[in-house]
Amino acid sequence: MSHPTGKAGDAALGDFTATLRLLPITMAALAIGGIAALVAAGLLKLIAFFTNVFFFHRFSMAGVSPAQAALGWGTILAPVAGALVIGLMARFGSERIRGHGIPEALEAILIRGSRIEPRVALLKPVSAAISIGSGGPFGAEGPIIMTGGAIGSILAQFFHLTSAERKTLLVAGAAAGMSATFNAPVAAALLAVELLLFEWKPRSFVPVALASAAAALLRPFLLDSGPLFPVPLHAAFVGPVGLLGCAAAGILAGLLAAAMTWSVYASEDAFLKLPIHWMWWPALGGVAIGLGGLLCPRALGVGYENIASLLGADMATRDTLLLLLVKWTIWAIALGSGTSGGVLAPLLTMGAALGSLEAHFLPDEGRGFWAVVSMAAILGGAMRSPFTAIVFTLELTHDVNALLPLLVAVSCSHAFTVLVLKRSILTEKVDRRGFHVSREYAIDPLEVLRVHEVMTEGCRTLASGTTVREALASVMETHEAESQLLFPVLDQAGRMSGVVTLRDLRQQARNDGLSPVGQLARSSPVTAFPDDPLRLIAYRMAETASTRLPVVDPDDPSHVLGIIALSDLLKARAQHLEEEVRRERHLRLPFEGAEPVSLGAPGVRSRGRARRD
Repeated sequence: MSHPTGKAGDAALGDFTATLRLLPITMAALAIGGIAALVAAGLLKLIAFFTNVFFFHRFSMAGVSPAQAALGWGTILAPVAGALVIGLMARFGSERIRGHGIPEALEAILIRGSRIEPRVALLKPVSAAISIGSGGPFGAEGPIIMTGGAIGSILAQFFHLTSAERKTLLVAGAAAGMSATFNAPVAAALLAVELLLFEWKPRSFVPVALASAAAALLRPFLLDSGPLFPVPLHAAFVGPVGLLGCAAAGILAGLLAAAMTWSVYASEDAFLKLPIHWMWWPALGGVAIGLGGLLCPRALGVGYENIASLLGADMATRDTLLLLLVKWTIWAIALGSGTSGGVLAPLLTMGAALGSLEAHFLPDEGRGFWAVVSMAAILGGAMRSPFTAIVFTLELTHDVNALLPLLVAVSCSHAFTVLVLKRSILTEKVDRRGFHVSREYAIDPLEVLRVHEVMTEGCRTLASGTTVREALASVMETHEAESQLLFPVLDQAGRMSGVVTLRDLRQQARNDGLSPVGQLARSSPVTAFPDDPLRLIAYRMAETASTRLPVVDPDDPSHVLGIIALSDLLKARAQHLEEEVRRERHLRLPFEGAEPVSLGAPGVRSRGRARRD
């Protein structure tokens, strides 16, 4: 008997499905992590170079901010010029350089088998450096994530790997790029799990986590060490009033996150209605960036210095409000125009600005406390990755005492946007390209149930010496043909020698109905064992194009116990559906009536654990 998936009886089933393939994939991921760290450092230098070129008219890689330039009305020309270059690169190079990087990585994973074109790995960081260097209000992390992912994908394409292994290496490069940019290796690994991997398995988590760690190891040699935005430790306990304030801050951050998501895609919809080629849209976005830069120079560029000022409560209220409104406006317009740039740094800036404004009416919990809390909350609400938002903020600030407030605020923000918006700012673009992304992970009910719980016992068998015509007649007379369709064939000793289908019987009866069934039977059929998880059965059926398998005794594979059909697998889904929608009350108070309240879903019936068809 044949078992293409699993061992006999699947006695070796464990918690995880990792194999020794994990080791070479991890080694490759470590190398990709190192390369991605180098690319991240190079991109940050390239952004500094183009900032000097566009705003200071010099060739230098010194770290400067566009806000330090004094170009007057010339401030408008820099982002427009940069946007024109990006439009040309997208039109004649690769359209995939448009956008903020993470949706493009998602699209490569979900739609293109984790394959990214080599030219994207070159054009994406260059276009992002030009966009940000010319004043674009973006962060470098999105393009670095896309570029790191492209490096991982390209290297993977040189080897004989599965699509799942290519995905692991793509995500390893993406996580390593984020880790090196922000010195946040744990948050980068969590982002991979919550947003990019679409699974929670050692085969992917281990390589991605170690690639992120490798990039963090190299960061002190390439950039610097320590938290990106260090803040003094806040109080270890903020009390119930403080936590209520965190809940309020989370809801307000969720409201702002929803509004920002809406504004970005409203801007994109507006650009789609323009009667000009999309190549020119970034230039129009560049005009908006330039005008915003005239009104608030702080809003231009990545703006890490703004985040540091907000966390340190060093920015005046008027300047904070102006920064929030202008940054939001030009960011939404520019991103909707299809230029190249990331969203994490702008979200951090606007979240910190919101928190700084909230500090005027929320309880006083220390300098910069509400900026830290709101910064995390807006990440959790906009990206729908709550654990990433919490850990990311901790790694950026090293304020470990803020853990509980962050948990409350991020959870409230996440809940608000989940209830208000169907999709996040990252997945909306993928959905608009015709691919739905589900962000919920749960144990597959096929993993929980076993074959013996859903199979048909006491199935009809055929003797090998019976003629085809006789066998077909007996099957049709007992009305078992349409329900079983697959019949085990037994030899004279009552041992299974093969299987035959109803179609085989009917076809052979037309040709030679006097031949014995044993000659027609298919030997070494694919079988199932009673303790096999239904997931393995689903895989076997997919691998062999079989919709029915005989269930045999693991100690005596020639002894038939029953039949499992494709329709039996739906029983697990039906039970899961019932558990999701059926509401029951099992306990009641002494003064209440004897009948418990049941609000089960109509049309859903309870199923026994071992019910026979």
